[in-house]
Amino acid sequence: MPLDFDALSNWDFEEIEQTLTDRDTILYALGLGFGEDPTDRKELAFVYEAGLRAVPSMAVTMGYPGFWLRDPKTGVNWQKVLHGEQWLDIYKPLPVNGNIIGRSRIDFISDKGEGKGAVIYQSRDIINADSGEKLARVAMSAFCRGDGGFGGENRPGPAPAALPDRAPDHVCDIETLPRQALVYRLSGDMNPLHADPDVARSVGFDRPILHGLATYGLAARAILKSLLDYDAARLVGLDVRFSAPVYPGETVRFEIWEEGGEARFRASIPARDVVVLNNGAARFA
Repeated sequence: MPLDFDALSNWDFEEIEQTLTDRDTILYALGLGFGEDPTDRKELAFVYEAGLRAVPSMAVTMGYPGFWLRDPKTGVNWQKVLHGEQWLDIYKPLPVNGNIIGRSRIDFISDKGEGKGAVIYQSRDIINADSGEKLARVAMSAFCRGDGGFGGENRPGPAPAALPDRAPDHVCDIETLPRQALVYRLSGDMNPLHADPDVARSVGFDRPILHGLATYGLAARAILKSLLDYDAARLVGLDVRFSAPVYPGETVRFEIWEEGGEARFRASIPARDVVVLNNGAARFA
């Protein structure tokens, strides 16, 4: 069954209601390695209930509709779907607890052609259920490698952020833990690819890989540490393009360039000489 353009374009997402607790906020930060030094007061603020703050990238876990592309009615070959890009705009500082609503939609679908795949662009509004205020907009692209050539329009997506042609202004190394994916998955993405060695080997990986959105969260951690002195309220946007997976236990190196009121960045694994996040952009209040 080929990709069903009409069904996807008009996909009816259920509104997701979520009750966020301090425990959820702390668990998300622990999944990114915050509190690595439990005496560091600046990182402790994200993993300790006294004066607790939310990591801005936690918005990507809020109101999550699940891996809906597995639904046979989409016609998508879901085993060949890759997370291509991620975008985030934050309008209000994220709460550490409270009631949240997620409202998802399909923005558009781009047909790259037979044998070249298709790209689904979707977004989600994160809303404070008590006040009605929009807290954030989360958007992503899903690259459907097995679904091109359905007769749709080849529409371009947002232009990726260009990286400066000079040495980075900051370099930040973050060491991940071998069990990091097992902690991060408790924030909502229970895909066995990140936990079960047999599942990982069945799709071509030596062992379970770290969630792409965990690597994305590491980018938020690197930006907060390197540029913002951990002032979470100042990070109001974070965009990346995913290039390659990270294996738990690897050290991720972030190269960061300051660009006026923004930053550009990429992330790599020095031990394997591979870029894992590219064309990164962070926006500041």
